[in-house]
Amino acid sequence: MPKKDGLVCQHLEHIDVSAFEDYQHIIRAYVRRKGGVYALYRRNKLYYIGLASDLERRLGAHLKDGHKQKWDSFSVYLTGNDQHLKELESLMLRVILPTPKGNKQSGKFATSENLRSGFKRDVNEYKNGEIRKLFGLAPKQSKQAKSTVDSFLAQYVQRTGKSLQLRTVYKGKTYRAFVQKDGTVRFKNKKYRSPSAAGKAVNHRACNGWAFWRYQSAPGQWVRLSNLRSS
Repeated sequence: MPKKDGLVCQHLEHIDVSAFEDYQHIIRAYVRRKGGVYALYRRNKLYYIGLASDLERRLGAHLKDGHKQKWDSFSVYLTGNDQHLKELESLMLRVILPTPKGNKQSGKFATSENLRSGFKRDVNEYKNGEIRKLFGLAPKQSKQAKSTVDSFLAQYVQRTGKSLQLRTVYKGKTYRAFVQKDGTVRFKNKKYRSPSAAGKAVNHRACNGWAFWRYQSAPGQWVRLSNLRSS
């Protein structure tokens, strides 16, 4: 069975800073013209995380710049390509808490969708539905909310000057729909008053259309439709 290519192709961990003086030629041979992520430590505690397309130059610079004498050992992780290098650094900075002292900013993702607000809303909707079910009440219907949804989508489409394409994957199959200028959603040549109604036409049960459908926020990046309301 062929071996899969990994993100990290080589690594060298927890090496004392004195190696830059004693074995500089060896270390440089390992990292010369190679990119990846590196970590600086002080007394076995993480001090700084960084990335570089030229690790030899970056590590050498940290022996002279503002980080000088603030770290006493290092690790390097060489990657085969740098396509997702920035994302990898951001991921590490967000996972590690607290943020290392040497890093001034926490990691940021370029296009990742933050699910926190959507998760909070979906939990509240589910809990409210369960309470109404417990007391024998019909599912809550809000005509005012429906009107707001239609108005928001209509204004968005009119402002951009073109219909908004939606996409979702349900049971392994991709479905597409389009938001029209009047805010309605066209799916399979039928018009629906809201994304939720169009979503129900796909899965045949009530759903939150703002979470069900996705739109293209950037080339190749499909995110929840609810992101439009928070952008």
